[in-house]
This record gives sequence, C-alpha cells and structure tokens, in this order.
Amino acid sequence: MWVIGHRGAAGTAPENTLLSITNALNCGVDWIEIDVRMIDNSIIVVHEESLDRTTNGSRSAYGYGLAKLRTLDSGNGEKIPLLTEVLSLIDAKAGINIEIKQHGFIQEILKLARVFTKHQPDWRNRIMFSSFIPEVMSDLKELDLSGCVVGSLSKDTAEDPIRLATDLGAYSVNISFEHLSESLVEGAHKNGLKVLVYTVNDPVAIERCIELSVDGIFTDFPERTIATYRARS
Repeated sequence: MWVIGHRGAAGTAPENTLLSITNALNCGVDWIEIDVRMIDNSIIVVHEESLDRTTNGSRSAYGYGLAKLRTLDSGNGEKIPLLTEVLSLIDAKAGINIEIKQHGFIQEILKLARVFTKHQPDWRNRIMFSSFIPEVMSDLKELDLSGCVVGSLSKDTAEDPIRLATDLGAYSVNISFEHLSESLVEGAHKNGLKVLVYTVNDPVAIERCIELSVDGIFTDFPERTIATYRARS
C-alpha cells in the first residue's frame, strides 16, 4: 500500500512547502500530493485562493503578483514554492499527485511535466493529475498526457466513481475515507483501477484501509502511517 504525503507532510510542517515535502521524502513516502494554481504565467503550489490560512498574507492570491507572493511567509520562514522547485526537489524519488485548483492552464502543466519526464525517465507514469473541477477533468480526458496519469477525484458517491474514472481513462479512483467500501475497492480493482483514499490520519482508519486492500492513502502524518502499516505487515 502506498503512503501518499498530503501536501507534503502537512501534519508536521507548513503544508505545500519545500520543508513539508522534504519531511515527507525523509519518511520514505511513495507519493506526494500538492495543489497548484497559476499566477503571472508561473505555476505555484498553494491550496486555497485565499492566503489567510496558510501564509502571513491576506485576500486572494490572484490579487498579488508573483514577486510579492514569493515574499510571503508560509510558516517557519517557508515561501510559496513553484511547481518546478517541487519537481526538482522530489526528483522522481516519489511519485507526485498534482491537484489542479484552477481551470485554464492544463497545457502549461503538461509542457512542464514533459520536460521532467524527458530528462528523468523515472518520472514516467509517476506524475498524476487530478481535480475536483469538471472542466479540468474534461480537458485531461482529451489531451495526450505523454507518460502522465489521471486520478479521478470524487467528493461523494452521487455519481458512480468507478464509471466516472473509467470514462476518464483514469489510473485511479481517489475517494474520501467516509465513502470507502469493500464493494468499491472490489469494483475498482475489477476495472483495473487503483483505489487511493484521502485524508487518512487516524490509526483505526489506516487499519481499515489496510483491511480493504486499498492501493494508497493520503495522509498528513506519513511517518505515523508508515509505522502503522509496517507493524500491521
């Protein structure tokens, strides 16, 4: 079972920062999940549009230019990183799940991903794109991903997540723990889909994921999760 560092190791360091990602890598995670937006033609790593929660800035990220954004403190003196910095830091030592938080810059992300997969073959099929935005997922379905993969994000079970993932030609079903079930895991696996579950921090929930043979879990505490998994194995 993969351990996927959620926004790096968000439970132990400022989320979506190079420090958080370094902590996750040092724990030995299999994948790292981050969130991206585009500002001034540069792809930055930040979750919300509002900067109030994660930085010492305020208001919308889109109200700043890139240079000003990069002066903000994301905690412990960490800056908002660029996607290029994150990819260089990880260097294919783990896979990366890039959650796209804004519509309209898929081509720019793909262009950047192609640069990294070309120069570092170990990145191939280890760069995953996902989004809760339907327009983004529709765009991904129509594009040549050139060695990258798609994770089909589902917020609820109103729409069959397996059918949605199959329609997208996705690599995995990425679903919340509260909607996890034995039948979903079995159905996904029968359709050649991996099941990745978010965001799992509680040891009891980790145990449940192991019991159901999910393929990976997103967690804010990768060190704890890896220890639990090893003890169970």
